[in-house]
Amino acid sequence: MPIRPALHRRRFIASTLLALTPVTWTIAQAADWPTKPIHLIFPYEAGGAGDLLTRELGEAMRDDLKVAFVTENKPGGGTVIGATYVARQPADGYTILINGPATNVIMPAIQPKVPYDPNKDFALIGLWAVVGNMISVNSAVPVKTVAELVAYSKKNPGKLFYSSPGAGTGPHLGAELFKQMTGADITHVPYKGAAGATLALVSGDVQVSFVNIPPQVPHVKSGKIRPLAVSMAARSTQLPDVPTAAEAGLPGYISESWFGLSVPAGTPADVRSKLEASMLKAAKNADLRAKLAANGVEVRPLPAAEFATYVAAEEQRLLPLIKKLNLQMQ
Repeated sequence: MPIRPALHRRRFIASTLLALTPVTWTIAQAADWPTKPIHLIFPYEAGGAGDLLTRELGEAMRDDLKVAFVTENKPGGGTVIGATYVARQPADGYTILINGPATNVIMPAIQPKVPYDPNKDFALIGLWAVVGNMISVNSAVPVKTVAELVAYSKKNPGKLFYSSPGAGTGPHLGAELFKQMTGADITHVPYKGAAGATLALVSGDVQVSFVNIPPQVPHVKSGKIRPLAVSMAARSTQLPDVPTAAEAGLPGYISESWFGLSVPAGTPADVRSKLEASMLKAAKNADLRAKLAANGVEVRPLPAAEFATYVAAEEQRLLPLIKKLNLQMQ
């Protein structure tokens, strides 16, 4: 029996509305977003400058978007555990990765089977801040300059160990670059964050460290850590008497840690735009910038498009170095 025209039209309209429903629902969701707490995933242990800048950003964005921001520390695997967790979350904007050189460039290059693709599994939101690193020694190590450290390591092969926040992190790469440039004999010991790496230096479990400046400052002032050089273009406002690497006789040596935001790929554009705008608004808060600066954090915001260019430039800068150093996941 032939289908009557009226029945045919009703079926066509029903099927069309059914096909459009997911799109309409997604648009409505994006318009109402956010309606529940947002989770910031920091892929290191608690403590250190990165943890601080994450929590401070969360508080600023909470005030702007009117929902709670929950910071979760998911350390391990040189950031792979935290990054993989975010990549597998729903693409709804409620889970944000605090990314950096390790998550986006270094770990995918040195670990053959990283369970995510940094370019396909994430959408960038923006660059938030940068933290400088520092070459330091335990106060019991009989060196006071970078040159003395290099000479001492060569005279005592296999006896010096250095800590980093984890295999594949920016400080790890910075340390290996230091070894390549100087010929220093220092062995890597990875930890799960800057706090643990710093405490290992203070306790004497390792003799040298290349971690972020901020967690080291109290121990420098107490005399337990001796700073040799900061690995930035300019001196640190926290430790203005410590020379730059260039001033210490190592021109061209720069090692900084950057921190940005990304979400699972497929997150609606409207949601990503709201997150980007909120982050950029937080960056204009003078009190917040001053508080972070006092803790060694430079707020250096970039919107998503410019952040993508920045990350691409980091890949071009770091990947040849990783290949040259033949870094492997330990």
